Amino acid sequence: MNIVMRKTDRTECLLFKEADLPLEVVILIIGGMTLLITGILSFPVSVGALPYYENGLYGLYLVIFALQAITLGKTPFGDMSKSKSLLTAGVAVAAVGIVTCFIPILSRIPRLLLFLCFGPGGFLLLLQMCLSPKKLRSWASHGRIFRHLIVGCVTVYILSMLTGLLIWEESLLTTDMTAVVAMAFGVAILYLAGVLRKIYSEYPEVETRPGGSVELSTDQAMLMLMGIFMLLLGVLLVPVGLGLLPFSGSAQLGLLMVIFAVQMLASGSTPIGTFPRTWLVVGFGLLFAALGIVSCIIPEILIPALTVLVGALNVLGGAIALMKLWVSRPRRSEMPREPPPPGAFKAFCRTGDHEPVDSHVRHIDARPGFGSHADHWRDSRRERMRSLVPFGHPGCAG
Repeated sequence: MNIVMRKTDRTECLLFKEADLPLEVVILIIGGMTLLITGILSFPVSVGALPYYENGLYGLYLVIFALQAITLGKTPFGDMSKSKSLLTAGVAVAAVGIVTCFIPILSRIPRLLLFLCFGPGGFLLLLQMCLSPKKLRSWASHGRIFRHLIVGCVTVYILSMLTGLLIWEESLLTTDMTAVVAMAFGVAILYLAGVLRKIYSEYPEVETRPGGSVELSTDQAMLMLMGIFMLLLGVLLVPVGLGLLPFSGSAQLGLLMVIFAVQMLASGSTPIGTFPRTWLVVGFGLLFAALGIVSCIIPEILIPALTVLVGALNVLGGAIALMKLWVSRPRRSEMPREPPPPGAFKAFCRTGDHEPVDSHVRHIDARPGFGSHADHWRDSRRERMRSLVPFGHPGCAG
């Protein structure tokens, strides 16, 4: 019994422990999960048990490449400084990826872009790693965990070039072999993400942010990506509503869930508020990512569940925001009051040398001739009022 309780306590401590996941690791995790889930689902797709939406996969990976370039300055062709030109190119690629997810008829441009990113991009990264004195030779001299980094990078780059060939020529391998390549590629990316996380935790000085003329934080980049998403969605819904264009609702919901997942994994920001980035929040982020990836690749299956989930999250997030606003409002008793001007209280409550107003009035009435004049004025006013009230009215008694 004690052993079970200790294991439970350790699990609870681990769930609420702060998670150290750099943004580069987060993006690699999302990319590896995308390829791994694609490879697993390719087997039932190949036998006709499940539908398949190719544009959803292409658009999702273009958004991942764009997010990596915008936030980290890392492109499929190497590291670059964060400049306006790189930001513009990243926004353009993200826009192409979002439209590709929404509209099922676009495929040539996304396929060409992905071929360039995976094929020539993988070859250039492998070439840079071998020729740069700060990479392969430096990693080999350090040994230990850096040897795993060499193995992970070489494997990822080789499988990236093979994936580019498969995108360019789909009939190069059978469907089952293509699924195996996708699964192996996904596992290699996840392995590389784990190695980089360990390196960044043991050698924090290795994790460097690229410089440049554009300073854009992770939250700002995610807000910009969400803005592009909503803008393109609003523009495209007009011709879609008129029946001029087809539309994939499942890929739209799936891409939205993946954006939610990146925010949760990177900063702990959720649709219902911001929380500490614990492993529990990371677990929910991975769940959101898996649901979004499946919804992008397999159409129409998760639309009802994700519609209810996104709607409930929006309602709950709005209710929590209003509740926080109501609780934090200033109360009347807590509102600061301005002090009265000096002498105001004394002027209203005292007259003369610290004497009450009533005593002052009594002193005035007691003066010679003043009291008799006041009595005469009251008697004459009473007679005028009696003359105005009709006879027999209850107010006339007495």
